Amino acid sequence: MAPGGRVPTEIQLRSGSQRASVRPAGATLRSYQSHGRELLDGFGRNGWSQDGRGQLLLPWPNRIRDGSYHFGGHHHQLPISEVARNNAIHGLVRWVTWEVEEAQPERARLSVELPSQPGYPFWMRFEAEYTLTTEGLQVTVGAHNLGGRAAPFGAGAHPYLRIAGHRVDDLLLRLPAGHRLTADSQGIPTAEVEVEGTEYDFRDGRRVGPLKLDTCFSDLPKDGWAVDLGVGPGFERVRVWADGAFPYVMVYSGDGIQAPGRRRAGLAVEPMTCVPDAFNSGRGLLVLGPGETFCGRWGVAHGG
Repeated sequence: MAPGGRVPTEIQLRSGSQRASVRPAGATLRSYQSHGRELLDGFGRNGWSQDGRGQLLLPWPNRIRDGSYHFGGHHHQLPISEVARNNAIHGLVRWVTWEVEEAQPERARLSVELPSQPGYPFWMRFEAEYTLTTEGLQVTVGAHNLGGRAAPFGAGAHPYLRIAGHRVDDLLLRLPAGHRLTADSQGIPTAEVEVEGTEYDFRDGRRVGPLKLDTCFSDLPKDGWAVDLGVGPGFERVRVWADGAFPYVMVYSGDGIQAPGRRRAGLAVEPMTCVPDAFNSGRGLLVLGPGETFCGRWGVAHGG
């Protein structure tokens, strides 16, 4: 806490050549630097998290069609937060101020309690721990069902990656996914198809080029995966990794971003526990019983 019990506007983490900035508002990762280089296409100290930059996505990532779903024999209607597509998007705690439980030079731990409410009548507590390690930035996300009934749940994160001086088109992308999900005009999955022999096959690493990505990838290594970006042999690299708690990854090239200069400036690589609209399809959906918990880890690393 800041003096007088106030929540600080921002938490600064430092370890060797690494720097990270975390906002209690949404437990949002604003910036991460390694060896003097900014690895995120985040936002300025006086800015805010447009387009989900650095946010945590709880208690669901991505979209719920029309904000509507059935669970436990009841219909639930969430507020529409993606008006253009008539969806509920990216959960309910992105704009809530989290409590700072611990703030050390190399680690910060935050938490927030989500009370039962219309559309999501389940009582949850979420935790996020940001730690600078010798391997890079590690983020641990936890959830605890405090209520007396089972709750549908999913988790995700929304970092945008960048390599200074290069647009998305320039980037070499290596992504070890064997399948992708096609989607309709609302961004809701319609089918799962193999990537082999298509422009979506990045398993051996290749340039993104003009390809528009707003794509959920699946068939990832079950014990964890890593997505690498670079601009050629011997040049700068940046990596997003996740453990087995996140069997899906959404990749977004930012073609729909309206802010001047930000379209295709960074590539969002989003670890997810479930597919878009999992509250309806059940694909990857986690159900936490009373007292049950979830824990998953992901991170960002500088590849040299």
